[in-house]
Amino acid sequence: MNHAQYDQETGKPLDQSYLECGLPDDLQASIQEMQKSWAIIDSGSRDPHWDIYWCNLNADINSAEVERIISPEQAWYLREKYLRMERE
Repeated sequence: MNHAQYDQETGKPLDQSYLECGLPDDLQASIQEMQKSWAIIDSGSRDPHWDIYWCNLNADINSAEVERIISPEQAWYLREKYLRMERE
């Protein structure tokens, strides 16, 4: 039996992939473009469209959060995972 690992302080699952469930199609498409771009960057190459994908995804996350399609917790999870942002 597979038991989920939990954060001792918050009680939340350590695997937060559940925060990606039910994302709108446009947000999922932006995430996929960003993943492709990061793969190029991480391989040591240059992606001339990286900044466009980054800005598009950031805008889509912000819009979905403001419109309450996703929660602030989901928004920060996506920002940290796909935009590689850090909370201040």
